[in-house]
Amino acid sequence: MDYSSEKTSRWALLVILVCFFVVLLSNNVVFASHKVFIHLQSQNAVNVQTVHRTGYHFQPEKHWINDPNAPMYFNGVHHLFYQYNPNGSVWGNIVWAHSVSKDLVNWINLEPAIYPSKPFDQFGTWSGSATILPGNKPVILYTGIVDANQTQVQNYAVPANLSDPYLREWIKPDNNPLIVADGSINKTKFRDPTTAWMGKDGHWRIVMGSLRKHSRGLAIMYRSKDFMKWVKAKHPLHSTNGTGNWECPDFFPVALKGSNGVDEYGEEYKYVLKNSMDVTRFEYYTIGKYDTKKDRYVPDVGSIDSWKGLRFDYGNFYASKTFYDPSKNRRVIWGWSNESDIFPEDDNAKGWAGIQLIPRKVWLDPSGKQLVQWPVEELETLRTQKVQLSNKKLNNGEKVEVTGITPAQADVEVTFSFTSLDKAESFDPSWSDMYAQDVCGLKGADVQGGVGPFGLATLATENLEENTPVFFRIFKAQQNYKVLLCSDAKRSTLKFNETMYKVSFAGFVDVDLADKKLSLRSLIDNSVIESFGAGGKTCITSRVYPTLAINEKAHLFAFNNGTEPITIETLDAWSMGKAKIQY
Repeated sequence: MDYSSEKTSRWALLVILVCFFVVLLSNNVVFASHKVFIHLQSQNAVNVQTVHRTGYHFQPEKHWINDPNAPMYFNGVHHLFYQYNPNGSVWGNIVWAHSVSKDLVNWINLEPAIYPSKPFDQFGTWSGSATILPGNKPVILYTGIVDANQTQVQNYAVPANLSDPYLREWIKPDNNPLIVADGSINKTKFRDPTTAWMGKDGHWRIVMGSLRKHSRGLAIMYRSKDFMKWVKAKHPLHSTNGTGNWECPDFFPVALKGSNGVDEYGEEYKYVLKNSMDVTRFEYYTIGKYDTKKDRYVPDVGSIDSWKGLRFDYGNFYASKTFYDPSKNRRVIWGWSNESDIFPEDDNAKGWAGIQLIPRKVWLDPSGKQLVQWPVEELETLRTQKVQLSNKKLNNGEKVEVTGITPAQADVEVTFSFTSLDKAESFDPSWSDMYAQDVCGLKGADVQGGVGPFGLATLATENLEENTPVFFRIFKAQQNYKVLLCSDAKRSTLKFNETMYKVSFAGFVDVDLADKKLSLRSLIDNSVIESFGAGGKTCITSRVYPTLAINEKAHLFAFNNGTEPITIETLDAWSMGKAKIQY
């Protein structure tokens, strides 16, 4: 992924216009020249601040990280590579860092596997994927930057010693690059090769993200008989106008029934095409069919093929990558979450930036219309002290504190119920063209409603001066009900607004309300809250930095600010231990 291009949310663009270049750079906006922050790229962290560092999410000892790269399971070991700056806490000097694990929770950090060293990657070693070739031989495909103009080529690397259980050393053969863009391709928008798959014709296939004519996103396909000589297909696997550049594409099959993963590319499966939008800083995916003879992907009718399409996560989640895990017959997704403080100097001061989110199992919902995600089961080994609530009624304006655990580092699962939908607020038709987060911005947790808002107030002070509410709100539309899930960071910290990106993230939840129940799981880890609504149908990640609600001073509440009484049917909450990460 190219973090040096202009990437921004609409909010960040507004800040830039208002400030008129007072802020030229942030973790959400990075200009190609790097003039503002180049002096920070190689400023080694002397003191690493522990406040807001996560306890059970993956992050290195210090400095900047971004995209998860080439996750794979090989000979009993999970491998995670990721974009890393070994010399500073802002983007730059990127290498492929490498960590290994037996359980996706506890990790051993190794020496970087790939770093700029040859003409085909001397200006950068950017994102890519891993493929296990016949004979049980892993290979990495990655994007190399060959010049100061950011010309991008596709390279490969192989383990130096297959008998090494950790695959510590990787070799970049001299026959690189494998793929060079032809004249029809934008050479500066040509990156992030996917995991390869073999068709029934015995040819390998991969896809790269690209851009045509400033607005059409492309998934460019290449084929190869031997994995060494690649030929561009006459047409892309898929393309869409009006989306802007596609990066970090992912293309994989999902079974029609059940939650098991699939590692075959036959026409009996559904397929997922995901692209990361470097304009919006969000990802979206579609579900559809793959014509294996024509090598064409076609989204299903109703699967929105644009910025307003489905997302793996409606919050701070980007550059995701899936892999098939044969040890548990599942597909697992990794995602990166960057910091939400605006100025790079903030990250430089604390000595670190970026985390990898908890890996999630992913599968097709029984409706066939969307994916479902859930934290990998291994995470539950970190659960310690447990508390429970049941059959607790909350009237309008009431809250109950969840005590007996560590609220700053916790795992919470709760099921809410209600007796009637009669008080559901009307859904304003004008909201149909708005993003869910815009509706959440209008209808926050402190705005009284009918059925909702109800949910959890996380990383909260005792009197809620600081808190990040994660909540449901139900609306009555013309023909059905709409369920909104919000993770609202507006009051997450008392730190000045101009130094912090405090946004209301939200997504609609496609759920049947016949049983009048809604479930929520939130993983709370000091500066990150990952939430899973309705069993993982809608997921939202927020990054927050409270000034008061930290460590033992943090509180956790369940609340209801709707006129319809809500019952906490069950609430299970655990303190979470620390993951063991060997640096």
